[in-house]
Amino acid sequence: MATPAVNAPAKRKPVFVKVEELKPGTSGHTLTVKVVSSKNVKVVNKGGRSTMLTARPQQLTRISECLVGDETGSIVFTARNDQVDIMKPGNTVTLRNAKIDMFKGSMRLAVDKWGRVEVAEPANFEVKEDNNLSLVEYELVNVEE
Repeated sequence: MATPAVNAPAKRKPVFVKVEELKPGTSGHTLTVKVVSSKNVKVVNKGGRSTMLTARPQQLTRISECLVGDETGSIVFTARNDQVDIMKPGNTVTLRNAKIDMFKGSMRLAVDKWGRVEVAEPANFEVKEDNNLSLVEYELVNVEE
């Protein structure tokens, strides 16, 4: 019989955010989105060549860029490995502990090993594709004090 941990932190209910609320450099987002499109499935070889001297075999990473969104806007989601299979156009998914990565000055949504991508109940909203946050280009400005 398992005994409960004495000082276990209380679980917090997830706070769901809308796509339009996402900002550069933020993380820990939980949101429900619809997959609009999925393309560019690439296979990237991580870890270089496998030789007799290295015990690690080559690691292949599947990458797909998906346009996802809700009724407030849309954004490009970078799906990796098992996430690629879930991100099919028309699916409604819940992204837990998602973060914003910057790629060539624009925002991309991603879920790393600390987050989860789950298929959700079909949502009854239309994705607002004309508010694509990934089309906004940001520039890093150093502020002198």
